[in-house]
Amino acid sequence: MPPAPVLPAARRTISPLDHHIEAATGHDIDTLWAYRDRGVLDEPHADLVDRHRELATAQTGVTFYLRLLNRLSRGEFDVDDALFTRIDRTVEQLAEAADTRDVAARAVRAALEPIEAAAAPDAKQLSTDDQAAVLAIAGGAKLYEHLLTGRVSVTTASGTRIPHAELLRLEDAGLVVRDTGHPVHAGQPVTLTDTGRAALVAAGRTPTTQAPKVPAGPGTSTSAPAHRR
Repeated sequence: MPPAPVLPAARRTISPLDHHIEAATGHDIDTLWAYRDRGVLDEPHADLVDRHRELATAQTGVTFYLRLLNRLSRGEFDVDDALFTRIDRTVEQLAEAADTRDVAARAVRAALEPIEAAAAPDAKQLSTDDQAAVLAIAGGAKLYEHLLTGRVSVTTASGTRIPHAELLRLEDAGLVVRDTGHPVHAGQPVTLTDTGRAALVAAGRTPTTQAPKVPAGPGTSTSAPAHRR
């Protein structure tokens, strides 16, 4: 298998986790990389940058084999056994590259979590809606993308649906994190970070002391009155 291209030191590949890193650290990725090269970062931030560089390289491998597969299927080559062999080999290489990327992404999230926890926002400053969403996610939640409509939303274990835009806001605040190792159409688990759990504790609303409000569906009756915010 030919090796995936390696990024030069002065460049990076944009990853889906970049905006989380920038929100948690207050610096853009290029600045963080430059600070790492100059040796001015503390250990947690240096480890985060090192893990992000590994993710950037892994993402480059995925992009490389994806483009190669696209080229092989564009019709510029004869459709014969040799083409089928190349396509099969490229698919295997793409799968291996994706596995490597997913491992690197999990390492970045692990390195990012203590930094986000150290910069935990005051839960009392969160809006009531955001607090309710975090509480609902605490009971278990997954992000789904509808295969036909392409609509993306979070469904919690209690049945509450959370819009994708609200999930992104909670992610940017460092309150929740998705497991992108799972495909979106099958459901990506969404869990609270240490920051999110601390926010619930600070607000005096823990998952074990208060259940999230679940909107009743059409024709559904409840045995107890719904709580009003």
